[in-house]
Amino acid sequence: MSNRIQTLPAAMWLSGLHPWRGHFDGTTFGVNVTVLNFTQETRGDGPTLHVHTYDEIFIVRRGQGVFKIGHVCIEAKEGDVLFGPANIPHAFKNNGDTPLETIDIHLSEKWTQKDLVDNDPDWWLRPGAATLR
Repeated sequence: MSNRIQTLPAAMWLSGLHPWRGHFDGTTFGVNVTVLNFTQETRGDGPTLHVHTYDEIFIVRRGQGVFKIGHVCIEAKEGDVLFGPANIPHAFKNNGDTPLETIDIHLSEKWTQKDLVDNDPDWWLRPGAATLR
């Protein structure tokens, strides 16, 4: 148990409140966890294919999206949690009619990623993604 109680005001890590958008590195608290909160406003919005050298956990706060983790496509909605292993390319897109808001937990003290060329940029438009139950 730590006696290093710390706080981080919204103005120090969020660039916007409506919708929430921002991140903070684990170095802020001296831990190996970095947190990102982003909102993909419209259908088709989302990060391009990329990879990290550490694991990542995605929490869908609202909306719905399709996640590509390796060669697996998974449809997820509000409340679902997905795991992306280290060194596995991934991307996700808003595939709904409302904003997709995610909290992305990077198991690293800093957010680093390598953006990749996606040879199949329309992957998210094809039906057949697995749905979380």
